[in-house]
Amino acid sequence: MTKALLPLWELVQTHQVVARRFRELFVEHGLTPNQFGVLACLADGDDFTKAQLARAVLVTPQSMDPLIDSLLARGLVRRAGPPGRGRAAGIGITPIGLDLLAVVRPQVEALNAPAAIGLPSAAVPTFVEHLRAVRERLDEPADGS
Repeated sequence: MTKALLPLWELVQTHQVVARRFRELFVEHGLTPNQFGVLACLADGDDFTKAQLARAVLVTPQSMDPLIDSLLARGLVRRAGPPGRGRAAGIGITPIGLDLLAVVRPQVEALNAPAAIGLPSAAVPTFVEHLRAVRERLDEPADGS
């Protein structure tokens, strides 16, 4: 009897290892993966609403206030005005946030390097394309609407 290939189960098991590596990296800097995601988005210069930021870091919009508050408390981001539904969040990265990101981002890039993940460089674009396709497909509503 041939054992069935279960690609999503492989992905879940791989997630456990990858998530542990990222937690180890981020804890050195007092960050969570979601905090890093927000800082990286803001550093790229886009003006996001809170809902757009939530989608970009794959969290619920309801979790954005505590996430932003945690970054505000550390001085990593600043609020440019009062928050409002459907408006740009008015959140910007501070020089302290940029300095921290300048240390952390190269470590994230190193963790993603082909040699670090055991793939040949030429295979990485296809690998990323497949991962995105799975994520996008499974993120669709279950009823197909």
